[in-house]
Amino acid sequence: MNKTTSLIRLFAAVLIGSLLALNPESLQAQNAAEPVLLTSCGQSPGPVRLKIYLQKLGIAYDYNLLAKADDLIAKKKAGTPYKSLIIVTGASLKGMGAAGVSVDDELARTKALIAEAKKQGIKVIGSHIEGMARRSQGASAGDNSDELSIDAVCPVSDFMIIKKEGDSDSRFTTISKGKNIPIILFELNNEIEGVLKKVYNK
Repeated sequence: MNKTTSLIRLFAAVLIGSLLALNPESLQAQNAAEPVLLTSCGQSPGPVRLKIYLQKLGIAYDYNLLAKADDLIAKKKAGTPYKSLIIVTGASLKGMGAAGVSVDDELARTKALIAEAKKQGIKVIGSHIEGMARRSQGASAGDNSDELSIDAVCPVSDFMIIKKEGDSDSRFTTISKGKNIPIILFELNNEIEGVLKKVYNK
């Protein structure tokens, strides 16, 4: 092997390594600990999917779609603090109506919840698992509630779990790159189990 060939191969290796480092999909999957508080920002049905797999994997969790900062405080005072907080983004006007809350209510609750989680050192995991069907592209004209829920959670998350189809416009990878937040992308719903298994070392 001549010197020129060696240099070319070295340059290629460095270039590939740099590209991988910049690609959010190549980032090492993040770990999180139990117990988990699973909630929503927007009252979409997305959290139900995660709930099924958390239960299946035997991960200790509480499911509270209207969880507040006070719930984190109470859990800590009881001596069994939450170690991670999963917030599934995606706004459902029907879901919020049934819960008797508005978009503004959800955003305020989520902001306070995340602030308390950060204060306690609880890992915050932002998730969007319903794909483009739940994104504003499929919403009624003028409805940006889903995008507001994403903005309230994902840019301040420790890492994200996102359905790849829902990132077809690079909405989440842009956040990942801009905020240096690791992202775990999955394609099929049945892959959620594998993602959670890896995150929680099951």
